[in-house]
Amino acid sequence: MPGSAPFDVLPLWALFMALLIGNLLFDECGFRLGRLRAGRTQKESDAAVGTIVTAELGLLAFLLAFSFGIVVSRYDVRRHVLLDEANAIGTTYLRAQTLPEPVRTQSLERLVRYTDTSIALSGSVPNSAGAHTAVAEGQLLQRELWGLAGEALSDQPVASAPRLYVETLNEMIDMQTVRVAALNNRVPGAVLAVEVIFAAVALGLLAFYLALIGRGVLPVLIAAALISLLLLVTFDLDRPTRGLIEIPATPLTSLRASMELPPAAAAPPRPR
Repeated sequence: MPGSAPFDVLPLWALFMALLIGNLLFDECGFRLGRLRAGRTQKESDAAVGTIVTAELGLLAFLLAFSFGIVVSRYDVRRHVLLDEANAIGTTYLRAQTLPEPVRTQSLERLVRYTDTSIALSGSVPNSAGAHTAVAEGQLLQRELWGLAGEALSDQPVASAPRLYVETLNEMIDMQTVRVAALNNRVPGAVLAVEVIFAAVALGLLAFYLALIGRGVLPVLIAAALISLLLLVTFDLDRPTRGLIEIPATPLTSLRASMELPPAAAAPPRPR
């Protein structure tokens, strides 16, 4: 699985606990080392350690902000792509009502099934067996719909309705490719792993420095909890179809519900 594959095996609550425990362990190690070296170093050495810790925390803040900005932008792209696909399917469904029979009924029935595959894709983990099945079923329906559109064009080569329908159908087919690519466009696992390790090391250095100058460990504990929570939100946003922050499939489900109503346009007369 692309993206943060090594972390996908854990549910979010387990991932949060693993992040928090890992950060706390590094805090504990740093704090103990700082206590051992307290009083054995010169003030100049303490100041140097403080400078290093400040630089590490600044770099960590930049890294967290950078990765968080990436996952938020990709979440927004996936949300807009889903809406665009729902609009493309809806427009295709409306224009299919202007086709002559029997292509009209056959196309409308397949468009209903195609919407079901798009909804199934919304609930499938990217690049999983369920996602592959939904995409494969959608592509099969696309071929059938394209064949029916060819029949409509053959029957009415100069009519505007089949041509407009083919244009929208082509856009609908393209939107599936765009949506699958958006779902699979995730942050590389190596980047997230570096971020997790860097956060733990930075927190350990902070605990080491605070113990070195005789301060308490409470600020480090609070920092560990907040950074673990921010990492959790980053991982959650990178899971487009599961977790606490999901992309709602409301545009597709609303469209599917509207397809239960009778077609708004009556079937045109069959060409002679």
